[in-house]
Amino acid sequence: MPVYKAPLRDMKFLLNEVFDYPGHYEALASGGNATPDIVDAILTECGRFCEEVLSPLYQSGDDEGCKLEDGIVTTPRGYKEAYVQYAMGGWQGLSAPEEFGGQGLPASMGLLKQEMMGTANWSFSMYPGLSLGAMNTIFLHGSATQKHTYLTPLTEGRWGGTMCLTEPQCGTDLGQVKTRAEPQADGSYRLTGTKIFISSGDHDLTENIVHIVLARLPDAPKGTRGISLFIVPKFLPTEEGGVGERNAVTCGSLEKKMGIKASATCVMNFDGATGFLIGPENEGLNCMFTFMNTARIGTAIQGVGPAELSYQWALAYARERRSMRALSGKKEPDQIADALIYHADVRRMLLTQKAIAEGGRAMLYYAARLADHMVEGHTAGDQKKAEKYDDKLGFLTPILKGFLTELGCEAANLGMQVFGGHGYIREHGMEQIVRDTRIATLYEGTTGIQALDLLGRKVLLMTQGGAVRDFTLKIANFARKHLTDKRLRPYAVELLKLSAQWNLLTVRVMLAARKDRDVVSAAANDFLMYSGYVTMAYIWARQAAVAADRVRKGGEESEAFYRAKLVTAEFYYERLLPRAQAHATSMLSPTENLMQLDAEDMAFIG
Repeated sequence: MPVYKAPLRDMKFLLNEVFDYPGHYEALASGGNATPDIVDAILTECGRFCEEVLSPLYQSGDDEGCKLEDGIVTTPRGYKEAYVQYAMGGWQGLSAPEEFGGQGLPASMGLLKQEMMGTANWSFSMYPGLSLGAMNTIFLHGSATQKHTYLTPLTEGRWGGTMCLTEPQCGTDLGQVKTRAEPQADGSYRLTGTKIFISSGDHDLTENIVHIVLARLPDAPKGTRGISLFIVPKFLPTEEGGVGERNAVTCGSLEKKMGIKASATCVMNFDGATGFLIGPENEGLNCMFTFMNTARIGTAIQGVGPAELSYQWALAYARERRSMRALSGKKEPDQIADALIYHADVRRMLLTQKAIAEGGRAMLYYAARLADHMVEGHTAGDQKKAEKYDDKLGFLTPILKGFLTELGCEAANLGMQVFGGHGYIREHGMEQIVRDTRIATLYEGTTGIQALDLLGRKVLLMTQGGAVRDFTLKIANFARKHLTDKRLRPYAVELLKLSAQWNLLTVRVMLAARKDRDVVSAAANDFLMYSGYVTMAYIWARQAAVAADRVRKGGEESEAFYRAKLVTAEFYYERLLPRAQAHATSMLSPTENLMQLDAEDMAFIG
């Protein structure tokens, strides 16, 4: 059975050498306890937990799946015991405020933990992952009473959380939400409706589950302006903070899914369930975006995770499996054939996985620094600071979610390809990674929705191209500093060209959209993918700059590590980055080639 190994060397390279997290944490009010020694200890222990506890449950959980019998949802064997270890270890409260039982560490520490957990066992990680979003929403928008009631048991991991948005008639278009919330004399509400695709909607890991639910008040405005947000617990809390009577919320069925089968994805029925308004009336969608942005960044990990896991397993297989001789001559003359790793096409697939995994991880860590500042602004009541970093992170969020999950699917498929026919067989685990990864491009908004959010909302509507100008200025400033470095000059020149092109493409799409509104939708996907490739190029250049400096100094114990970084950066620039130009060409293609067939003509099949 394949095993997972936490990529601690690469993680520490990014934290300590590329992005200076020690200095970053020193500047944060919440970073006092995040000393290099403490961070190192946390990463090491989390890696051990993921390798020894979560990874062994990855395939068995897929084989067994979740079950719903007599209204009770049970998780696969081993999950409850693993969750007890998780909760007892204090992992749920790693970045939660100390006043509610958390450790008060920066938000980015939680992301580092999530990456390892998600790579080792994504299905398991979804249970506590959804709880984190509920915790953030209650912390930012809940009343003092709600925080007192819910945050401590959520932080301790005794209670779980969910987000309940989607309904049978609507997914992304939340203006169609029909779930009703009727006010009661005691200040509570009675919620009636059905929600679908609810991850962790019901399970046996925690003693209570706190649902964050979108619903409509009577006489609320139509569309998204009339949606409110509610807390609906599975069991009503007692005054002492315990679990009281069962609420009228039940799991109607478990979705039969392509992958992540050990994660309970539920149809949830609210039959006059007691709920409590969180935030202002009819502003639920704004409050929910706290949860959604958290979930989208978390989902981006499912692009990095499968790329890393598939690469680890494919690399091990390519070293052991022998087939034919390398075209350049025998590499292992004492063996019946050469190992797969000596074949150039196999190297292409492995390096693609490596470039995606390590480039994607670096993109996440870059964004995590912004998240730390944003959270600190919210916590300190510094709205100006919170909004500043929320805007910066908001620009990157659809790129992280959309681009990285698409590349995660590619990397997973390449891993299966390295295995050949054996990759299609369940026992090797490669086809499971493909199945589990596929959902990442769909939930929390499909790639198309992320693309529209990036181009239509963040770039054109909200900033009139300003978001791109600000980010490309940062890229260009970095590139100019390295123009005289012989090793880095090719990357610097390319980044300067791409910075100018990104701005030009933005202007051209903006001008075209004034004449044809369909241009935004038609160009959005290519714009997102182009943005992703350029962003990853910038991040790979930053890694290469550090690695080149370390190699020049010499005497490093990990010199091979740095040389591998330089080789992978070169591979990315020469083999993967050229894809950006295809997206640049495609996004400027006229909409006529998409829209000239009417619906009837599209349906013609013979």
